[in-house]
Parts: sequence; C-alpha cells; structure tokens
Amino acid sequence: KNIGHIAKALTLGASAGMLGGLLAGTSETPGEYFFSNGQRLKKYRGMGSIEAMQQGKESGKRYLSESQKVQVAQGVSGSVADKGSIHSFVPYLYKGMQQALQDVGYDSVVALQKNMYAGEVRCERRTPAAQQEGGVHGLVSYEKRLFANN
Repeated sequence: KNIGHIAKALTLGASAGMLGGLLAGTSETPGEYFFSNGQRLKKYRGMGSIEAMQQGKESGKRYLSESQKVQVAQGVSGSVADKGSIHSFVPYLYKGMQQALQDVGYDSVVALQKNMYAGEVRCERRTPAAQQEGGVHGLVSYEKRLFANN
C-alpha cells in the first residue's frame, strides 16, 4: 500500500515485494485516465480479479481458473489516483525507504535485517487508538502530497 508496508516487509526479512497496486496509477501502467469528482483517476484491475481472468488467458492460468465454469476472485478491480510518471514515483519510494531506515537507526536493509535476526530490532503492535493518535488529528482539513519534484 505504501512505503511503510515496504519497510515493514524488509524489516521482517523479505528480499522482494509485489508492487502492482502501489505502482498502479502511474502514467506507464495500462489503462485510460478519467475524472471523477474533480480527481484524475485510472482504472485498476488486479490480475486475480474476475475481469482479468475473463479477459486474458494468462490470468486464468495463473489462478488455475482458465477451464473452470466458476471463477473465484482473488483480486479486485477499481480505480486509483493518478500518481504521475514512474520516473518521479520510484525516487519517492527510494527516499521513503531511506528515511524509514534512518528512523530506526540503520543505513542499509542488510544491516537492518542482520540486527533483526540477532534480536536487536524490536517490532511492536500498535492499537487502533495508538495509530490514530500517531497520525494526523485535530485539523479541520489537511492535504497529503506524496512527493514534490524540485
């Protein structure tokens, strides 16, 4: 969903992640843009969605449903906000990961994972109340921009 999820996955030992939904909405992904309520959106179709399985044979093969009469969705279809070019979005992800590493006191994923396996890194579960308190609160309105190009 966001850089925080990438950081948590890498902290817990992942060496890769699936970013389809995160990269959806960039100008390089397939699909046409459209406007809804003044916001520029792009249609998103997860590969495990009914729409993808019905349209393409590859998705049906991947989810073992190409020859079945009943297809069970393992993904969703919808719309996502325009994220601009991947050439701007990937540096945002990179910088976000650098900041996440800095927040926990490490300069690389390798060092973070090494110390996690050694028991030096502690992960904590936060209650919904703690998550809400740690987020933006007490404002009448706010604007969240993912990144700015200088």
